[in-house]
Amino acid sequence: MDRKTHINFWYIVAAILAIVLLQNYLARLALIQVIPYSQFQTLLHDGAIDDLTIGKDTITGTFRKTGDSLQTQFSTVRIDPQFAEELAKAGVKYQGAADNSFLTTILSWVLPTLLFFGIWMFLIRRLAGQSGFEGGLMSIGKSRAKVYVETEVKVTFADVAGVDEAKVELKEVVDFLKDPVSHGRLGAKVPKGVLLVGPPGTGKTLLARAIAGEAGVPFFSISGSEFVEMFVGVGAARVRDLFDQARKKAPAIIFIDELDALGRARGAFSVGGHDEKEQTLNQLLVELDGFDSTSGIILLAATNRPEILDPALLRSGRFDRQVLIDRPDRKGRIDILAVHVRKVKLDADVKLEEVAALTPGFTGADLANLVNEAALIATRHNAETIALADFTAAIERIVAGLEKRNRLLNPHEREVVAHHEMGHALVAMALPQTDPVQKISIIPRGIGSLGYTIQRPIEDRFLMTRAELQNKLCVLLAGRAAEAIAFKEISTGAADDIRKATDIARSIVTRYGMEPSLGNVAYEAETSPYLQPIAGPMQEAATPYSETTADKIDQAVRHITDEAFTQAKAILQDHRDVLLEGARLLLQKETLDKDELQPFVARMQQTAGRSSDQPASTTRVA
Repeated sequence: MDRKTHINFWYIVAAILAIVLLQNYLARLALIQVIPYSQFQTLLHDGAIDDLTIGKDTITGTFRKTGDSLQTQFSTVRIDPQFAEELAKAGVKYQGAADNSFLTTILSWVLPTLLFFGIWMFLIRRLAGQSGFEGGLMSIGKSRAKVYVETEVKVTFADVAGVDEAKVELKEVVDFLKDPVSHGRLGAKVPKGVLLVGPPGTGKTLLARAIAGEAGVPFFSISGSEFVEMFVGVGAARVRDLFDQARKKAPAIIFIDELDALGRARGAFSVGGHDEKEQTLNQLLVELDGFDSTSGIILLAATNRPEILDPALLRSGRFDRQVLIDRPDRKGRIDILAVHVRKVKLDADVKLEEVAALTPGFTGADLANLVNEAALIATRHNAETIALADFTAAIERIVAGLEKRNRLLNPHEREVVAHHEMGHALVAMALPQTDPVQKISIIPRGIGSLGYTIQRPIEDRFLMTRAELQNKLCVLLAGRAAEAIAFKEISTGAADDIRKATDIARSIVTRYGMEPSLGNVAYEAETSPYLQPIAGPMQEAATPYSETTADKIDQAVRHITDEAFTQAKAILQDHRDVLLEGARLLLQKETLDKDELQPFVARMQQTAGRSSDQPASTTRVA
């Protein structure tokens, strides 16, 4: 007997009992005769009644002699004795009438009860809705996982680009779900859990849905934060319910997005009580140990914070496989762009290779946003197709922010910004092994940027030498150097440049071991390395070196930045005329692209050739 049939059976039993009780009550009422009060007095005087029960308003009793009548009991309404005596003397037949207070009595009890019950239900439903209990408090322990059946999951591996290595590794999961018998013919078992790790926007959720689409199995999708509620034990109940649902639809895929919200290391990063989170995590660990890998249930999870996950989640037998979904390389960006430009109209001259070259470090989500921004820009210009210039403008919009042409700067500030940005550009074009300058502008963008210089690398780089880092520092500090040369004073406009330069210089000393005086020693660790979970509760931050070493580190960082500033200032001093002329042109046009900067490169070459004290290795053609 299922649950629905069981409930209907008890409804029938309750209805039968109610009917029996009602019939019994009506039968008892039929045996009671209602008589006038005057008749009651006569019967009382004649001694024809017995077993009186005197109430506040009524008198009940039994007849001593009833004859053939089936009614053996009577009931009458009391009347004031003095008034009844006067009526008896007058020879009038009289009877009392009870006040009909039944409805009033019922309403006095029912209405307040209904009112309080309605208020209680309203408040409880609002509280349940705010806490995420869409079905009310009776659904607290129910999982709210969204189920996508085969006909709804339209995403396949063809819709996922830029992660070819991850797709190859996850194809085993698809093969197992399609044909578990042949896949395990040699005794191999598919991993119980697969953890997708990578920065935000790299396509982890899309890849999980593509696995379900390829395999054609039900896809249970839920966020890690939906397990944890204000009531202790709710999360654990939802974990159990989720796995019970998946077992009924096996083979199936369970996907938990943002696993770090559920699987944060126990005892770490916790403030106040955390029993609910620990119980939920413990239940998930038990479920991972409990289901058989041959049952056809695959647990996928995604996170961009693997370093805070509990070590028990990542041990063998639970999340056996960890797949890194990293930012795409140039080829991957081309493939991703090819997927996103299917629904837009491109100009015939647009080459995706050129767009991919301008977007190093972009994730799949960034590239999707880029294509959409380019389409919006082309639409504003009433263009028929999307041109390369639209993509370039979209990149500037994403990287530098929205143009703020209404932000008015006074003439002196505009001159400072123009010399500052031209200083960046000239030093970048003068030094070897630096990224080419694409555009400089003194149009304010974003929140606090008064101007910008865009450099885009011509290729993806994974290693950098000490000389390249030093040149990068020179470019960052060239803006302040230009201000010092042109105005004999410096401004606050280089605050962000100094912060970035300090971070690079400190990494040279403390992380890369590139300072000879401090040796090949790493004094600071990387903040969030992927796939390295913490071993226990968060330790108090402490420097793993002495105060003497800390002083040497500070001196080395300052020496590196001072050396870069001196080098940038020397380059701009040698090309002071070019700096001033370029700043004047920038003030006129407000924006200069790489073609308009080429004449300044030629003039810098000539000046460098005539200068005897300028090393030949410090200049190059952009």
